[in-house]
Amino acid sequence: MNTKELWEKCLSEIELSISKANFTTWFKNTLIIKEEGGTLYIGVPNEFVKDWLYNKFHKLILKTIIGHEEGIRSIEYLIHKNTENNVKQIENPNSKQPININKELPLNDLYLNKDDNLNPKYNFNSFIVGPFNELAYAVSQAIIANPGQNYNPFFVYGGTGLGKTHMIQAIGNTIKIKHPQKKIYYVSLERFAIDYINSIQNKNPNSFKEKYRKYDVIIMDDIQFISGKDKTQEELFHLFNTLYESNKQIIFSSDKHPNFIQGLEERLQSRFASGMTVQIVEPDYESRVAIIKAKFESTNSIVDNEIISYLAEILEGNIRELEGSLNTIICQTQLKNKSLSLNEIKILIKNNIKPKKTVAIKDIVLIIANHYGIAEDAIYEKTRRKEIVKARQVAMYVLREDFNISYSLIGDKLGGRDHTTAIHSHLKIKDDLKTDPALLQEIEKIRIMFK
Repeated sequence: MNTKELWEKCLSEIELSISKANFTTWFKNTLIIKEEGGTLYIGVPNEFVKDWLYNKFHKLILKTIIGHEEGIRSIEYLIHKNTENNVKQIENPNSKQPININKELPLNDLYLNKDDNLNPKYNFNSFIVGPFNELAYAVSQAIIANPGQNYNPFFVYGGTGLGKTHMIQAIGNTIKIKHPQKKIYYVSLERFAIDYINSIQNKNPNSFKEKYRKYDVIIMDDIQFISGKDKTQEELFHLFNTLYESNKQIIFSSDKHPNFIQGLEERLQSRFASGMTVQIVEPDYESRVAIIKAKFESTNSIVDNEIISYLAEILEGNIRELEGSLNTIICQTQLKNKSLSLNEIKILIKNNIKPKKTVAIKDIVLIIANHYGIAEDAIYEKTRRKEIVKARQVAMYVLREDFNISYSLIGDKLGGRDHTTAIHSHLKIKDDLKTDPALLQEIEKIRIMFK
């Protein structure tokens, strides 16, 4: 089955799964550009459609495609130019909706640079820095100044949609500008594993080694997917040693700390954590305000501060989900050709709002007390015993950081203390985490227990 036939069949199924309006709006002018190594590249007309398909329909598209072509493992969305030279119109036999099917797209029409695999749209000009990612940003700037010398390897981790890929690709794009003699390559772990498997099947493993060892900067995304891939782990181990010993910069991203990647060999775990390991968390209120303002400004949308404040307050979670809600608002604004009122926006995004986490403070305190092997009541007592003070400070940090409980309530519930005590505890643990990997592991273990 060629790509034209595959996309026709998939579109026919997708059309039956969603509303006609959604199908017409988001799947018009899409096409399969190419298939390469298990990755299917789908062309879309603009950045807006790209983000929307990824945020809203990615699982549906992937499931539908795999149903027809089992060899497909992942999907990438790329912007293409809709010209007569590279696209022709046909009709879906089950629909009168025109669909674009590609002939061939020249490489310079794609976003990805074929030499380094970097997407030029990812840069620091559009990267919002806030308390949630400021340490990772500071490390990235030090790496850019002197690749291979500062913070090597750099391992950044955090939940999905928090800007990890944006940041690590921005590092690569900035190094390209500041150090043009450096050879850079960005690759997902999945792509790396496929390259390795192909080299074995083609009985040419040396070509694989030569390909990856020639670079001065290797950026590897989604390293958590190395779990269970023993041969790939072994090859990455040897590649890491070769690059590290030659002072080549190595950058990894993951959705979890290396110590919590299941099935990861201890020797790799040790190497991942040997440089600088930094977590990116969900953006705080002030950072969400900055992100929302930047998003509206990028589309020349004029929005009242009251609406921005409301959105920043209500749209908690990762950046990708937040931008999905903002895209909905921008789309409706453009369709109606007028600014939306606060009430209209509330109705529009009501299904995008996640219910807030509910937590019993007493339960969190009990989990933390058990973790540190102390009596639960001790955390509430007015004592300066070192082990109890630490457990209390961790409890205050977690209650504030993970559940956004007010400082005054935290202080009151944990022994009738003043809100300044809660503020001090939160800030102290936050600062200690920057230099104490053992404390970071402790808090990660605690978080697993109340998830």
